[in-house]
Amino acid sequence: MSSFNNYIKFALDIKDQNIVFEDYFCRLANGYKQKVYQAVLLQPSCPFCGSQELRHNGRLKTEIRYPAANAGQPVIIRLFKQRVWCRTCNKRSMAQSDLVGKYCCISQPAKLKILSALTEDRSMTSIARENNVSVNTVQRVLGSCSHQFNSSYDYLPEHLAFDEFKGVDRTLHFICLDADKHEVVQILRTRYKKAIIAYCKKFSPAAKQFLWT
Repeated sequence: MSSFNNYIKFALDIKDQNIVFEDYFCRLANGYKQKVYQAVLLQPSCPFCGSQELRHNGRLKTEIRYPAANAGQPVIIRLFKQRVWCRTCNKRSMAQSDLVGKYCCISQPAKLKILSALTEDRSMTSIARENNVSVNTVQRVLGSCSHQFNSSYDYLPEHLAFDEFKGVDRTLHFICLDADKHEVVQILRTRYKKAIIAYCKKFSPAAKQFLWT
C-alpha cells in the first residue's frame, strides 16, 4: 500500500483496508471551496460464499460528506464502489464499508458529529450549517436513533427534564430526558397536553406512582 494512501487515511482517520485513495483536489461548488479525496472501495471476496473468484462488473460513484475541521471548506470523499460477479455462486454484489451505509452519502463519522451536536443547546439549523448538510439530514440522523429511546413503560428515571424543539415541517415536538444521564427517554411528534397525558398513561401503576411522587 502506497505512502500516499496511508497518509490520507491517517489524516482522515480511516482504517478500512479495502479503501484505497488515488487522488485529491479542490473544487468550487455552491460558492464553497471543497476538498475532494478520490478513492476506490475494493471487494476482495464474495459476501455470500467467501470465494475470491470474482469478475468485476463496473463501479458505483458516490460522493460522501465527511467531517471537516473548517466548516467553510467541506470535505468530500468521492468513492468508487466495485461491483462484482462471483464465478462460484453466480451472485452479484457491491463493495460495502463501515465508513458509510449502503446507498447513503453521509459518512458515519459525520453522523456521529451531528449526534454529538444534538446533545448541546443548539438549533438544528446551526448544526446543519456547521456540518454542511441540510436540516432534513439532521432530523433523519436524530430519527435514526429512535430505537435507542426508552420503550419500556415499567420504569422512569428519578429526575426528568422536559422541553420542546422544532422538528419535521418546523412543528414543535415534545422531548423527555433523563436529567442525570442526559439521555433521551422519548420524543413525541406533538407538544400538546393531550398527547403527553396519553403517553404518561401507558406506564405501569408502579412507574406512574413514582412519576407523581
